Amino acid sequence: MTALPLTPEHWLHPAIHPVYARLLCAELRRRGFSEAEITAGTRLDWAVLHSDNRFLSFEQFRRLVAHALTLSDCPWLGLEVGINAQLSMHGALGQAVAACNGVAEALLLCQRYMPLRQRIFGITIETGELASITAVEEIDVPDVREFMLGYLAATLVRLMEAVTGQPLKNDFTMEWPFPEPAWANQYQRLAAHNTFGHAQLRGMVVSDLLQRPSLSADPEALRIAERECERQLTIQQQGGTLTQRIQFRLASCKGIYPSIIEMAIEENVSSRTLIRYLRDEGTTYQQLLDTVREELACWLLLKTDLSVEAIAERLGYEDTSNYSRTFRRWTGMTPREFRQSDDN
Repeated sequence: MTALPLTPEHWLHPAIHPVYARLLCAELRRRGFSEAEITAGTRLDWAVLHSDNRFLSFEQFRRLVAHALTLSDCPWLGLEVGINAQLSMHGALGQAVAACNGVAEALLLCQRYMPLRQRIFGITIETGELASITAVEEIDVPDVREFMLGYLAATLVRLMEAVTGQPLKNDFTMEWPFPEPAWANQYQRLAAHNTFGHAQLRGMVVSDLLQRPSLSADPEALRIAERECERQLTIQQQGGTLTQRIQFRLASCKGIYPSIIEMAIEENVSSRTLIRYLRDEGTTYQQLLDTVREELACWLLLKTDLSVEAIAERLGYEDTSNYSRTFRRWTGMTPREFRQSDDN
């Protein structure tokens, strides 16, 4: 596993579609928790989370997961959530998988297009007498690692079951990259054979499984879905949507943030056109700037030993007291109170 450097650019840039956070919220609601309880301390707004399709940063998603694990007292929660994943939640990728020829093609589609839905994991596929699917972890975060790996594994198994229309529990051997937990029996719900303490998450099946056909193969629907996936992939390879590109640039700034005119010049458009494009994506430049500043302020308070004064300067505030007032408006606490808080 190669972890990304501990920098705000990597933790705060758009990383995962909010539908995967919504599925987690749905599981918590099923367990009887209220909307207010689910979002408490996460700095996420329930209504925005369930209406806005802009990607969450990894740090935003991590906060929600960490809170959910505490709230539910269920350390295998990722498994529970992934088991309920449906093809429809994967967008154009899910449509392509539903229409493909079989399991092998479904996995290849996931390998190529998974970054369209999340950029936390990748997968590699190896074939032989046994076929293996290995997770490639991009960020090392011990406090939510078991959740993330369980979520990923369960989602992939459910995806293959949707293709074949058959339960695959008895076909899988899973290698988990963490010590065997007291609740190891829960993982038998996903795979009949589980071992722990490995270097990477790996699922292994007999190669014959890859040849199983799809129940809903549809060449024309697959062509349309793949074309949409390729369109989205091209946008991503060019830096993502306009909102994502601006978020990443702002997160990389150190103390001096560009004006909307300067940002428009970087995008080779007029400021009026930039405003219109952002409005079409459901946001404004000021909203993006405020969000990045808030997230960066919280990240620096929790992940570094920088003084409040140094953080204020890093965020472009000449007056520390002005920064502190703004931070209180964002979080309801002063920067020092936030740093000392246990509920983060």
